Amino acid sequence: MLQRIELVLLPEEASHEQEFKNKIAKQLRISENEIRDFRLAKRSIDARSKQVKFRLFFDVALQEDLPPVAKEVRLLQDVRSKTPVLIVGAGPAGLFASIQLIELGYKPILIERGKDVRQRRRDLALISKQGEVNPNSNYCFGEGGAGTYSDGKLYTRSDKRGNVKRALATFVQFGATNDITIDAHPHIGTNKLPGIVTAMREAIEACGGEVHFNTLLTSIKITEQQVQGITVMPSDGGIEYSIDGKSIILATGHSARDVFQLLHRQQILIEAKDFALGVRIEHPQELIDQVQYHCDSRSEFLPPASYSFSGQFEGKGVYSFCMCPGGIIAPASTAPGEVVVNGWSPSKRNNPFANSGMVVSVEQEDMKAFASHGPLAAMEFQSAVERACFDAGGGRLVAPAQRMVDFCEGKFSKSINSTSYLPGVKSSDLKDILPTSILKPLQKGLIEFGKKMKGYYSNEAMLVATESRTSSPVRIPRDKETCMHPQIKGLFPCAEGAGYAGGIISAAMDGERCAEASVRYLESL
Repeated sequence: MLQRIELVLLPEEASHEQEFKNKIAKQLRISENEIRDFRLAKRSIDARSKQVKFRLFFDVALQEDLPPVAKEVRLLQDVRSKTPVLIVGAGPAGLFASIQLIELGYKPILIERGKDVRQRRRDLALISKQGEVNPNSNYCFGEGGAGTYSDGKLYTRSDKRGNVKRALATFVQFGATNDITIDAHPHIGTNKLPGIVTAMREAIEACGGEVHFNTLLTSIKITEQQVQGITVMPSDGGIEYSIDGKSIILATGHSARDVFQLLHRQQILIEAKDFALGVRIEHPQELIDQVQYHCDSRSEFLPPASYSFSGQFEGKGVYSFCMCPGGIIAPASTAPGEVVVNGWSPSKRNNPFANSGMVVSVEQEDMKAFASHGPLAAMEFQSAVERACFDAGGGRLVAPAQRMVDFCEGKFSKSINSTSYLPGVKSSDLKDILPTSILKPLQKGLIEFGKKMKGYYSNEAMLVATESRTSSPVRIPRDKETCMHPQIKGLFPCAEGAGYAGGIISAAMDGERCAEASVRYLESL
């Protein structure tokens, strides 16, 4: 007899795995000897009441062994002589599309403007320590995409868009721990994800797939509205060359502005898209722990606490984004002359600060001043705020910052707190930087969120501007069924850069979906 039961345990109890069998037996009112087998299936934390508890779900067998966990193992094959599919962008969408194509018997040719994860680290160090941005190798561009060095959170609500279990199992196959298949909010960690990404790429190459690093897309070759290939060039300015192929998966991420401009120049239909913009807020992690866990000091048996907010203020959506317990604020600029911030956490989440984006929806009405840019209006709006932040910081990626209560009360912060943002911060009045359409809803939202979470609204919290790369400011349209661009046959806009995903797992699943769609198209020719 197989059954699933739930144990609700105190944090210390949940840490004693050797006692799980006894507690299961007591709940079922049987002896331990009657339990043949059991396995932890799901784990989450319930902090809604004063006493924080773990909720553990177990599969239990009384008369037979539990069936082995069905593992989604990707069955890879040699594809070096197979039909090619071109993939632009080696983030999660591009990597998962490549794996899926190999399983389907097609050869992925992956084009990535940035460097592999090892070489990419040097450029990240220059950004943090010297404020120097390599426009092709940074927190957004390079092997693994933005997620590789900005946290590795795997939680998604997009389970209707693809097979979440298969996506998580793929990460496990390439080196992630099995915990990500159990935890309600799985997290790999920025310190571990690079090795997993490298293993995926090495598997792609071992099967005969190609990966071209430091390679920029310069044009899409089209004949009679049908893809024929691409032209590319080395990012160091070498000689341009062509790669032929009748199918392109365009998975360039939400920050590839040059690709949006390229599509616009080639008169390939794109559209301005609503997105969100705001700040990254940093509290002492100890404060967030005290508030969320209703205690003076977090137990060693509890992980650093997180939070989530959303609401409507001044007719705008205001919400937290990419919350990073025990994390670091990272410089996510992709070009000189702009300041963009993001956040990440190591796997242990053991840094002294908690940070989260807090953003406000940006709609077409807010972009009127940029209407002359047509479908690039939202992108130009975004860029203008980022440049204003750079100017306010005074250069070298120093970011404008303000204490939370001062910001909401319209006061200049005479002093500012220490922060994890390595390029440094400068006390600034954010009302001179953020558009009014962002400023007013954000001020009201923070005050109201502080009422819901006592202690959150505090001058111990720092607002660092600007969190602006929440999603793509451009949508590249595609047919709902075929995933193909409505004008260009063989062009498959994919994942975050096209406006169809919002995180590592949703992007990975969209990459798989576009790979399957590209194969159906090629087989129809």
